[in-house]
Amino acid sequence: MNKIDIKPNEVAVYALGGLGEIGKNTYGIEYQDEIVIVDAGIKFPEDSLLGIDYVIPDYSYLVENIDKVKGLVITHGHEDHIGAIAYFLQSVNVPVYAGPLAMALIRNKLEEKQMLNRVELHEITDGSVINFGKTSAEFFRTTHSIPDVFGIAIKTPVGTIVETGDFKFDLTPTTKQKPNLWSMARIGEEGVLLLMSDSTNAERPEWTKSEAWVQKTVDKLFSQLKHGRIIFATFASNMNRIKMATDAAIKNGRKIAVFGRSMESAMTNGRALGYLDIPDDALVEQSQIKNIPDDELLIMSTGSQGESMAALARIANGTHKQVRLKPKDNVIFSSSPIPGNTASVNAVINKLEEGGANVIHGKLNNIHTSGHGGQEEQKLMLSLMKPKYFMPVHGEYRMLKVHAGLAEELDIPKENTFIQENGDVLAMDGVNPPRLAGHFPAEDTYIDGSGIGDIGSVVLHDRLKLSQDGLVIVTATIDLKKKEILSGPDILSRGFVYMRESGDLINDGRHVIFNTIRKAMSQKSASESDIRQAIIDDLSKYLHKETARKPMILPMLIMV
Repeated sequence: MNKIDIKPNEVAVYALGGLGEIGKNTYGIEYQDEIVIVDAGIKFPEDSLLGIDYVIPDYSYLVENIDKVKGLVITHGHEDHIGAIAYFLQSVNVPVYAGPLAMALIRNKLEEKQMLNRVELHEITDGSVINFGKTSAEFFRTTHSIPDVFGIAIKTPVGTIVETGDFKFDLTPTTKQKPNLWSMARIGEEGVLLLMSDSTNAERPEWTKSEAWVQKTVDKLFSQLKHGRIIFATFASNMNRIKMATDAAIKNGRKIAVFGRSMESAMTNGRALGYLDIPDDALVEQSQIKNIPDDELLIMSTGSQGESMAALARIANGTHKQVRLKPKDNVIFSSSPIPGNTASVNAVINKLEEGGANVIHGKLNNIHTSGHGGQEEQKLMLSLMKPKYFMPVHGEYRMLKVHAGLAEELDIPKENTFIQENGDVLAMDGVNPPRLAGHFPAEDTYIDGSGIGDIGSVVLHDRLKLSQDGLVIVTATIDLKKKEILSGPDILSRGFVYMRESGDLINDGRHVIFNTIRKAMSQKSASESDIRQAIIDDLSKYLHKETARKPMILPMLIMV
């Protein structure tokens, strides 16, 4: 690990994840012997990360400084902010502070991992202040696409660090939880040393539309769709959108059935916390939907991102056990595709259309708005906080760069804005300009099944190679002492060629291997590893020459 040089009179800020990427949001504020961590998010894997379930930060720096870590404060309950919390707490078991909905979701995650009784949890609300000793954290309400969303002001003897979390300025939120502009302005008046602000929509020169705008569209659609079932697909975490759909269903006399584990959990938590007003008699069991007339049924479903195992994709593909697509079904996508998911979403839409469903999606139908503020809201946050220094976070590099340009438009000097990388440590004493006080490793940690961090670049390279060109297995029995081939060599193809139609290629390949083994055995002090490598080298050259492909070659030799 590189040396980190934080002086006693300095406060340091760094990201374990969330810079140069969408997701994995995890930020640290360190002053002397106290570290406060903001959020513990995951990142969903890109297509090239074959077999990886999700990506979390490397917590090594925090583990090495475990005695300093005083608490984990949570901005809101989306996966890119709390999804890694169980893995975080396995490494760094510290008290957790979160709003009601985020706390309910966190409890669910910890219960699944059988960790609930081993973790100290504290519920907060707008205006809560948590004292850690030399530092404290004040929560102020913002708005997003989920209830109980907060920005956090970390107060230190050197100055106040504000982390906005995900936000937009929605003045007519469906949750009735309006942004606390007064608190933001007060914090700004008191003085903000550094603002860390959401950059997700920095490329959009707009003021993001209110959830109330979407609600009008949803109400209109439900009143117009008189015939057929309505299947409503959205993020299970988007409580605002769930509320719109269920309220509209009840208003129009439709019963509600819920499909998808995460959607069921969201409905349970939403009702328990009072965000969803759904009477018991408005809900029907999955097994009972066949008894409900089509024009009296709403199906709430996961799968708005085209996930292959989600309820909506299985309905589209005809593999869902309880729901069969009907020609008069109305399917509403109340979300926009996450970058990288567009093809999957389009594939599900096409399948639904082929099945005769009426699919309503896209911006033209006014059924989705972002949970992140556009440039106008980002400028308003900068104006309210009036920071001395600025560090754009929550975004890919180009987003951070555009956000930095917005700060410059608002007269924050260019040299006072810092576009950092994960692991960079920015130290400030409140008097002199901030400085880079070192860097610690902040590479991705891959979660694959129950494995945590045991999949590295070599394994991923092998998976990619297998997915592209397949595998060729070579078997042979060899008496190395007598320098004889007792059986084989034989070739088995998996994902490379269809063996029944490639007889000449396989037979010629066997001859190549036979000659290669004999040549390798003729060398003095020839070892098993020498023979294996010779087989890989010669067979690779032959197969590439014949097919222009480079399969992975795995020699399995029995040495007598």
